[in-house]
Amino acid sequence: MPFIKSISYKPRRFLQNGHLATIYAGLINRFDTPEYSRKKLILPDSDFLLLDSYEQNPEKALIICHGLEGNSRKNYNNVCANYFLKKGYSVFAWNNRSCGGKMNNSCKLYHHDGIDELEFVIKYVEKLGYQKIYLIGFSLGGAQILNLLGKRRISEKIKASAAISSPYYLQSSADKIREGFSQIYLNRFIRKIRAKILLKSELYPELLSSSDVKSIKNFDDVIQQFVIPVHGGYKDLKDYYKKASPGYAVENISSPVLMINALNDPILGKIDHPAGMAQNHEFVFLEAPEFGGHCAFPMANSDFPYSVLRAAEFFEES
Repeated sequence: MPFIKSISYKPRRFLQNGHLATIYAGLINRFDTPEYSRKKLILPDSDFLLLDSYEQNPEKALIICHGLEGNSRKNYNNVCANYFLKKGYSVFAWNNRSCGGKMNNSCKLYHHDGIDELEFVIKYVEKLGYQKIYLIGFSLGGAQILNLLGKRRISEKIKASAAISSPYYLQSSADKIREGFSQIYLNRFIRKIRAKILLKSELYPELLSSSDVKSIKNFDDVIQQFVIPVHGGYKDLKDYYKKASPGYAVENISSPVLMINALNDPILGKIDHPAGMAQNHEFVFLEAPEFGGHCAFPMANSDFPYSVLRAAEFFEES
């Protein structure tokens, strides 16, 4: 499938800066949350997820996966939901454990390789009778989709997927976000995640040390101090970065998926734009425009971002 580096997308001049585009999309170009219905889904381990939905088309459904420390009602989710509702899709926007405004019950939270919950949501939507299901994820949500597609046998009802501003090799992204102005995003993420993990350490002192949690400063610390001991399945940090990185799973993907990662994304590293992979993969398309920032892609002539418009076009073509 093709790797497309030079495409027609080009934002207004002041939004050609990756940081400005990212901030603009998150704080300025605001969209209302759809009039969702909310449902609590009980997981096999008796924990729960919060699922927001707007059903209008009994045949065609979109499942939206949010980013790190995001939720179903973050602006990038709202932008996407509003556009696909206009296009006639039913929309299901789910929240990872602890997201969506209510803390979950178990010690577990979520991470890039946490695909069981996404698979659970897909099966729930299937049971509602939808014959055509599409997946779209932003940042961490896109990584979860890529990992799911590469590691699990998926339903034939999943017709196509899209991963927007999603890390391909987690180590690369973890290193990038420590550089320069990008540290502002790191500090924001860590502040939120650390608060959640500290709460878990108070509830589960046999699993987590509150003093260790308070020392968390970056993603490496989150993985070593929390993900590995609580979620299990990983020997050490290196093992986690390998097993949780979509780059090690995509070779097994067998349904159409579009990746859109801007070259000026302030959170993704240089090797998160895997041109060689896309050129040799039957099902994965990669677009790496020069501009776009992180989960942004503002357009000069539309309130909706290029990434969402392109994903909708890709779904219709698939």
